[in-house]
Amino acid sequence: MAAKNNISVLNTPGTIDSDYRGELKIILYNHSKVNFTINNNDRVAQMILTPIIKMELEESDKLPDSIRGERGFGSTGK
Repeated sequence: MAAKNNISVLNTPGTIDSDYRGELKIILYNHSKVNFTINNNDRVAQMILTPIIKMELEESDKLPDSIRGERGFGSTGK
């Protein structure tokens, strides 16, 4: 929809808490001035199910060294 009609889903990716039991709603935004109609059975969003990792955090004044060290930020390494 985004490429063909300039329609996008806001607040993505969204997170649904495991204890939420209400209706799922998708927020669509029309980036163009052309009206766009959503019909029954149109596919407007995707869902990915993923496990939640529960952990305890430990505060530390120093982090251990890593392979990357201080070489850049993000996937580019720059």
